[in-house]
Amino acid sequence: MRAISQDEFGGPEVLRVVELERPEPLPTEVLIRVHAAGVNPVDYKTREGSGVAGILGTPPFVLGWDVAGVVEQVGGGVHTLEVGDEVFGMPWFPRAASAYAEYVTAPSRQFAKKPANLSYAEAAVPLAGLTAWQILTAAADVQPGQRVLITAAAGGVGHLAVQFAKALGAHVTGTASAGKHEWLRELGADELVDYQSTAVDQAVADIDVVVDLLGSETTLDQAIKVLKPGGRLVAVPSGTSAELVSKAKAAGVHATGFLVEPDGHALGEIARLIEAGKVRVEIEQVYPLAEAAKAHERMESGRTRGKLVLDTTV
Repeated sequence: MRAISQDEFGGPEVLRVVELERPEPLPTEVLIRVHAAGVNPVDYKTREGSGVAGILGTPPFVLGWDVAGVVEQVGGGVHTLEVGDEVFGMPWFPRAASAYAEYVTAPSRQFAKKPANLSYAEAAVPLAGLTAWQILTAAADVQPGQRVLITAAAGGVGHLAVQFAKALGAHVTGTASAGKHEWLRELGADELVDYQSTAVDQAVADIDVVVDLLGSETTLDQAIKVLKPGGRLVAVPSGTSAELVSKAKAAGVHATGFLVEPDGHALGEIARLIEAGKVRVEIEQVYPLAEAAKAHERMESGRTRGKLVLDTTV
């Protein structure tokens, strides 16, 4: 099978097409013919040697965790899926899933049935979807009527977090460049802040939950300032340093980091929201598998609207 591998840490140029043996499913696992693989910030960070590189170890390895495809083979003990099922999942994270490939194997319960109204490219969204969903429902426990601020609201995680927060009954404020405001309003954002011209802490206040998807010291400091007493900051890319925890405590708020985990049941909940028309997935661009380096270059620009995806069938 074709896959995208790397022999060393470095820039997008280290990614190359290779031929690997097709994996075989163990008991409780399924073999998925991958049709689309999502590209996420953790991918390029790991490619460079940060991200979850410490877990994957030294190259060579195959990146990617977002999978959308078809069940081609089932191992013994699999009862939730059958050959021919269209599925999506985020297997193994943070261990290697090797999704930048034509086939992957993983436990069947780390997948769910693909939303019927999504293409494979649109369904290559589990990492972003589960990140947004688990932050809001588990890490922050968002309740109806609460005020939620989402930074980088137009990105892969952000645009889904906006919609999930609205589905949970929250009042949603997002930060994004002015050109993306109309689109985010269509997705349900109640208020928007143009971060290029306005400091967030000068525009909003009395926030219950901040979902920070940027990770800069400036945005984290601003997040603490806009939270109401007892509010919660979920710091996604940066995690929580001792200094951040101390600042939050001094301000009377809570700060927590976050790392997504595989969850087939939650994917089923997400699929139901998508099929009900309450959530839509935005795809900025789909690249052929061999152009993974170009997708990484675009992702690293930090200016994407929605998701970037690899088509593993071409």
